[in-house]
Amino acid sequence: MESYEPERLSPVQLAAMRRSLTSSRGALTRRSLLRASGMGALALGGIATLGACGIPPAGRAEGAAAADDHSAKEKEVTFSNWTEYMDVSDDEKSRPTLEAFTKRTGIRVKYTEDINDNVEFFGKIKPQLAAGQNTGRDLICVTDWLAARIIRLGWAQKLDPSNLPHAFAGVSAQFRTPDWDPGRAYSYPWTGIPTVIAYNAKATGGRKVDSVTQLLDDPKLKGRVSFLSEMRDTIGMTLLDQGKDPGKFTDADFDGAIGRLQKAVDKKQIRRFTGNDYTADLSKGDIAACVGWAGDIIQLQADNPDIKFAIPAAGYITSSDNLLVPAQARHKTNAEKLIDYYYEPPVAAQLAAYINYVCPVDGVRDELAKIDESMASNTLILPDREMAAKSRSFRSLSTEEETAYEEKFAKLIGA
Repeated sequence: MESYEPERLSPVQLAAMRRSLTSSRGALTRRSLLRASGMGALALGGIATLGACGIPPAGRAEGAAAADDHSAKEKEVTFSNWTEYMDVSDDEKSRPTLEAFTKRTGIRVKYTEDINDNVEFFGKIKPQLAAGQNTGRDLICVTDWLAARIIRLGWAQKLDPSNLPHAFAGVSAQFRTPDWDPGRAYSYPWTGIPTVIAYNAKATGGRKVDSVTQLLDDPKLKGRVSFLSEMRDTIGMTLLDQGKDPGKFTDADFDGAIGRLQKAVDKKQIRRFTGNDYTADLSKGDIAACVGWAGDIIQLQADNPDIKFAIPAAGYITSSDNLLVPAQARHKTNAEKLIDYYYEPPVAAQLAAYINYVCPVDGVRDELAKIDESMASNTLILPDREMAAKSRSFRSLSTEEETAYEEKFAKLIGA
């Protein structure tokens, strides 16, 4: 059972949270990619606030108790999502896939772009969730670490597979069994977000950069390499390079990754650890190669043909945004029908063509090719089998691990 602990955050955890919100994924728009990730951020916005408000701890048994479902009588569903995370018509007056869903099913979708940050959004809904009240939302989309927390607290409803035939059969293998929701009993991925190696071919003299080892050891890259200030991405990629599984690593493995990176810092191989501001340096060639986020790379490539990416033979880290039905939602069945709708290949392809993130649905390549052949062949949107097989997720962390690991990582990057 998990509960909200009232302890204060350490200075290092607070620093990690601020990094996420001001200089890395938390600082970006949807098109530029991602948000804050990690328990440090959640702790500041969630643990401290809940403790101050006197909201009692919540524990998980077998997920949220089923609420009264009014789907049959109330043909509606309320969906909270991130900005620019849904297809829009050319005149920007309608949302084609949502309108098609309503036309087919008769279910009206109240679609709200009210998620700008995981922590901020959780702050909106946590009082109702903790008090066993309806949040006013039937479907939400949150990043994997927050999805895991909501599920563990018992604040997500278990999904009915009979309402999800396309989703149950069509979710890609790389997203099927996260350690926080094996078999996707409570959630389904909306998109995947890969961490890859990026490089400026002009700055490297035409040489390909395709491994963390190369980033850390190649003398021709000395002083022109950057890694991310997000612990899970930088440590996860380093663990993979060392032959370790980010989903199963030990304390000793983590320390080994820290030590490997520290050597590169000491010999000034690594120029700096960055948030999304690496993109400008990479485009200009001040940074020759780096660990970066796929969504950024797709955008940079549109303006600079010298920007390339590589998937290391050792593998790469993928996080995800996920759909959940909150506890006490009034229209669970309608929400499940909407989830399943977006797992139909033609619909999934239409969405992917607009948002340009990794599509978690099998069998969409031919449908996407009808819309845009270049997107259908872009492995940052549709990973091929070889790339998908290399995808790994950073495992869930306990509060104690989070504290210890963030302290070591903060010391490494000088935060």
